[in-house]
Amino acid sequence: MISPAADIDVRPVTEAEYPDWLRAVNTGFLRAPTDPPEIVEARRRQLAAVRLLGAFDGDRCVATYRSFDQEVTAVGGTPVPGNAVSSVTVTATHRRRGLLTRMIGRDLAEAKERGDVLATLIAAEYPIYGRYGFGPATAMAEWTVDVPRAGLDPRGSGPGDGSRIDLVDGAEVRKTGPELHERLRRVQPGAVSRSDLWWQLSTGSVRFETSWKEPYFAVYRSAAGQVEGMVSYRCDDRWGDAKQPQNTATVNWLIAVTPDAERALWRYLCSIDWIVRVRSGSRAPDDLLPLYLPDPRAAQITSQADWLWVRLLDVVRAMEARTYAGDGELVLDVVDPGGFTGGRYLLRASADGASCAPTTRSADLVLEAGQLARLWLGDESAVRLAALGTVQEERAGAARSADALLRTSRRPWCPDMF
Repeated sequence: MISPAADIDVRPVTEAEYPDWLRAVNTGFLRAPTDPPEIVEARRRQLAAVRLLGAFDGDRCVATYRSFDQEVTAVGGTPVPGNAVSSVTVTATHRRRGLLTRMIGRDLAEAKERGDVLATLIAAEYPIYGRYGFGPATAMAEWTVDVPRAGLDPRGSGPGDGSRIDLVDGAEVRKTGPELHERLRRVQPGAVSRSDLWWQLSTGSVRFETSWKEPYFAVYRSAAGQVEGMVSYRCDDRWGDAKQPQNTATVNWLIAVTPDAERALWRYLCSIDWIVRVRSGSRAPDDLLPLYLPDPRAAQITSQADWLWVRLLDVVRAMEARTYAGDGELVLDVVDPGGFTGGRYLLRASADGASCAPTTRSADLVLEAGQLARLWLGDESAVRLAALGTVQEERAGAARSADALLRTSRRPWCPDMF
């Protein structure tokens, strides 16, 4: 018999309860419920750096929630403190009982109290998180490159300008990767911080899965010897009729801080013997990859979706953290059923910076917190949202004014899954 909702206890998870919490996570994501003991012990490495909530029906964990500290790069390069949300599940036997609402409400309130400017997540299901004030703030695309069609000269795959590409091992990635990523996220709106554990998991020095297989790692070094790009990838082993290779190189992640490094790494991947397809992994929706190829049509989008979702917890700090495309003023009337950010705000933006403060002036735009989150990183258009009816213009032309201030020349991108 299932307990009444009021009898289900939502509370922080103790170390002793962690295996049961992990079993509930696996159940929620339709994985094998029980991990081997060595995997459970390996996963304990993250306990000191995360906040775990569980819903307990008696002794059994029936819903899970994890959050941890994260920085998100605002437009212009300022890192903003945030609360990353992950491992959200409700066991099938206990759905529609308000357990997620209790967990997320508690966690967001604590994040607001800590002084976090926003919360983030990668949504497994689109319809869930809008009702909690989240909005999709970045998108992703994945390309598959038909290498023979791309038109690249197989005789000249190297950079050829004094720069070079080297295969390296996981230890080298752990040594040079964090600094490279820091350089990237200082200039990439939507990028998020990576912990030491992220690099350990990516290179296999810590393993959360028994099926983990070592990938290949390649780094791009400029003529001056500086690491400016890095890629992790794997290759399959498939042969067709008449002994023709049909192999695919699949990118786990690729980061680069210069167009030269990015171009060289993509061309390297397309030059590997026996590789006839390259799958790009998750990239920005306006990624330059197709345009690096003599025939851009050789790169076909095979997946496209929303990616990083944002929930603003402090409108003033969020709007003041970013830069703007021009000068202007905008009065935003933010509706927030969650009670964190509701109110009317005057945004004044210029090349010298921005200010945002509560105001009693008449609103230019009325919108819910989740819609402002969609606009914050510059990816979405207020004009589009006004056409959909999710943003209301109180002053004629206000949506166009908002786009002139908020939108960015390149689309924001989050390279990470968490």
